Amino acid sequence: MKVGLFIPCYVDMFHPETGIATLELLERFGMSVEYPVDQTCCGQPMTNTGCEREAAKTEELFVRNFEKYDYIVTPSGSCTNQVRNNMTAIDQTDAVKHVRSRTYELVEFLHDVLKVDAFPWAEFPHRVALHNNCNTLRNLRIASMTERREEPFSKPKALLKMVKGIEFTDLTRPDECCGFGGTFSVFEEGVSAKMGQDKVTDQLKSGAEYVTSSDSSCMMHQEGCARRMGANLKYIHIAQILNGARA
Repeated sequence: MKVGLFIPCYVDMFHPETGIATLELLERFGMSVEYPVDQTCCGQPMTNTGCEREAAKTEELFVRNFEKYDYIVTPSGSCTNQVRNNMTAIDQTDAVKHVRSRTYELVEFLHDVLKVDAFPWAEFPHRVALHNNCNTLRNLRIASMTERREEPFSKPKALLKMVKGIEFTDLTRPDECCGFGGTFSVFEEGVSAKMGQDKVTDQLKSGAEYVTSSDSSCMMHQEGCARRMGANLKYIHIAQILNGARA
C-alpha cells in the first residue's frame, strides 16, 4: 500500500517530532510511505476565514502532490476535514475526488483502514487525559458526542488501550472546545485564552499527568495556556505514544 504523508504547516514548524512519529508508525505496519517534498498548506486558514477562492492554488498543488497515492495520511483531524469536506475552490475532477476521499487522519487510518489490533512496542505508564479536536470529533466522527446522546465510542481511546501501562483520566466536559479554532485564536484572543484556561483547569482536576490528542494545534494552544497558568501538565501527540514514546 502506497501512502503519501502529509505534514501540516504547524507540525512541520513547531512539532516535527509528531511527523517523525507518524512516519515511523506507518512504516512499522508495512506501509510504503513517501513524503512529497514540495507539499505546502492544505488551504484550511484561507477557507476558515472565508477566503475560499484564495485557496484554489493551494488546493491544486495539494492534489498534484498526492493524487498518485493509495492513501494520504496526516496527523491532523482539522487538515483532514479541510481536504475531505472543504476542498471546493477547484473543479472536482477525478483526481480531486480521489485525493479528497483517500485522505485520512492518522487515528482513523489505523483504526478503520489497517484495523490495528496491537502496539507491542508501546508502553506509557502515565495518567492521560484525551482531547478530541472539534473538527475531528464532529466532522470525522472519531468519537461519540455527548450532545447526541449516542452509544459511547472512541477510536483514539480504543488504540490507546492497547498501550501497556496507560491510565485514563476523565474530564468533566470532554467535548468542550479548547478555544484554539485556528484564526479564531487570533481574532478573538481573549475568548480563546479563557476557553483554553478552562480546558487546562478541567485537565488538572482530572489528575492527568499528560494530555494527548490527534491534533497538535489544539495541544499547542492548551500547552501555551498551561505554561502561563503554571500548570504541571505535559502534552504529547497520540502518534508519539503509539510509536513507543516513553516520555
